[in-house]
Amino acid sequence: MNIEQAVLEKLRQLPIDKQQELLNFAEFLYQKNTPKTSLHSVKGLCADLAVDITEEEITRIQFR
Repeated sequence: MNIEQAVLEKLRQLPIDKQQELLNFAEFLYQKNTPKTSLHSVKGLCADLAVDITEEEITRIQFR
């Protein structure tokens, strides 16, 4: 049995409120280990939106 199967087996034995608690913890661990994007630039702010903004577009918008 691999680790994924072992976790699923234990998950299925828990009551629904404990399953939710386990999911919340898994999401916490995922967020903790996911690289953060920079929020110091427009590109950084839009990084998780899958928007491709060029420096030229940013400059054009800033100086309107």
